[in-house]
Amino acid sequence: MIEIEDFHEDILGKAMRGLSIGKNEMSNLVGVEKSEIDSILSGKVNERLIRLMAIVLKLDPEKLVYSARKLWTPTPLKIGGVKQFNMPFGTMFVNAYITWDRNSGKAWIIDTGSDAKQLLDFIDENNLEIDAIFLTHTHSDHIGCLNNLKKKLNNPPVHVHYLEPLTDCNLIREGFRYSCESLSLSVLHTYGHSVGGVTFSITGLECPIAFVGDAIFAGSMGGGWSLTKMHYALTGKKSCLCQTKLFFALDMVR
Repeated sequence: MIEIEDFHEDILGKAMRGLSIGKNEMSNLVGVEKSEIDSILSGKVNERLIRLMAIVLKLDPEKLVYSARKLWTPTPLKIGGVKQFNMPFGTMFVNAYITWDRNSGKAWIIDTGSDAKQLLDFIDENNLEIDAIFLTHTHSDHIGCLNNLKKKLNNPPVHVHYLEPLTDCNLIREGFRYSCESLSLSVLHTYGHSVGGVTFSITGLECPIAFVGDAIFAGSMGGGWSLTKMHYALTGKKSCLCQTKLFFALDMVR
């Protein structure tokens, strides 16, 4: 079972940063000592205080308490033509994905993660042909084995947002479209976690899917250099992702 990345302390901390509400201000708003806010943001479960903080931050109090109790997890998805690989990277785990046309076996890699062997073994076992590699962003956990994969796979084209250029990669931007057999891909610029973070929206499988990188976690939005910009970016893309199954970089799918 893949662990959820964010719980109540992470969600509250991100919401506070996004609204520029510090710990002292929050303690005044909910009428408690700052030390109690520190405890909540360190993972302590005080359901009354969690509810009060949620109200200030315009979050759903009961859903946040449910998260604090660690009772919720998204239902795992199994979609034909999509494979998730969960790989260790330092003290955490990161996901990479392969999606493919089930008739021709032509496939795309979405982020590489840290372990090329997992991907290469699956490619060999299923007689897949890698048509391209797409990167949601260029943080090290997402491109850890990129160079190794390129060598082993005879240098398939690699696509990355132009604000995060890499050597010998195709630079893309929002609105970029690409297709291979039954699969069609379009790019949404979902920045905020990283300046060139993108979401890859894909059709041609049994349902629409999107690889969101670190823009969204199963229980919250991703952390980043600008939560305000991320909120703006994601809000603007909501209609594009409606009825779409999301695949995360650090969580289970939903």
